Amino acid sequence: MAQRVTYRRRLSYNTKSNKTRVSKTPGARLTVLHINKKAGLPKCGDCGTALAGIPALRPTRYARLSRPQKNVTRAYGGSRCSTCVRDRIVRAFLVEEQKIVKKVIKSQETEAKKSKK
Repeated sequence: MAQRVTYRRRLSYNTKSNKTRVSKTPGARLTVLHINKKAGLPKCGDCGTALAGIPALRPTRYARLSRPQKNVTRAYGGSRCSTCVRDRIVRAFLVEEQKIVKKVIKSQETEAKKSKK
């Protein structure tokens, strides 16, 4: 005779949030374990790669997590990967350098015009 499986939830539909597996208890009873949904890894907002140093959790678990566990100690720590942050810093530096170069060229042109007159 087959052993009876005991259920806990009333939801009977085979949905993504209602996945189960049968487990045998130490008392030799078969019970149903409800499986939690697998969490996706947090991704970089620019390139889409998985962020290192941040755990893959369900959204409610993130709410209970402390701030140091949700990010890394760097600019854009919890939302951008290190490669994208480096690119942003280099790009900002080059833009500033370009502004300085333009300013220097403009001042040289004005001095050249003054010396011609």
